[in-house]
Amino acid sequence: MTDEYDTGAAIIRLMQGVVYKESDESTWQALGRFGPAVRDHFATIGLDVVIDDNEGFAYLVSRPDQEGEDPLPRLVRRRALTYQVSLLLVLLRKRLIEFETSSSDARLVLTTDQLVDLLRVFGTESTNEARLVDQAETTIRKAAELGFLRPLRGQRDQWEVRRILKAYVDAQTMSDFAGKLREYAGKRDDDE
Repeated sequence: MTDEYDTGAAIIRLMQGVVYKESDESTWQALGRFGPAVRDHFATIGLDVVIDDNEGFAYLVSRPDQEGEDPLPRLVRRRALTYQVSLLLVLLRKRLIEFETSSSDARLVLTTDQLVDLLRVFGTESTNEARLVDQAETTIRKAAELGFLRPLRGQRDQWEVRRILKAYVDAQTMSDFAGKLREYAGKRDDDE
């Protein structure tokens, strides 16, 4: 294959979503070899290529608008997340931090029941357990659609927490969300 083909293939794969070293070795190698050409391509349309060698993933982000310049139309859409999805992502990020400090395993795998239990703590008090589980499973599927969870092949109800979560839920986001949760908990205590 030609350098031009490899560069084009890497550009296309990035446009399709997050590229993981473990599952797309050829694209990962192309990004290593032709990174400047790939970056230049995306720079012309207002995107930056983020490559995290330590975690083994690469993705695109919109460049911030520069003062005094006309902004380009957005190619990468912003997604408004529901409270439940945001909550799950923050809880998963916290769990990933705990996992990395206490385990030597390469990946964090949780069952559907464990994910439901994470959300149950913050759910509204209800006697309808089936509804709570159904809502949690919907939230889990949405997190998987967004690429933060991946179902394990051949293992029912097992989910790998994808490391791209670290890029989207940073320490500031976790701190802000924790503050909102404390505020919410305080309001619930006042209501009782």
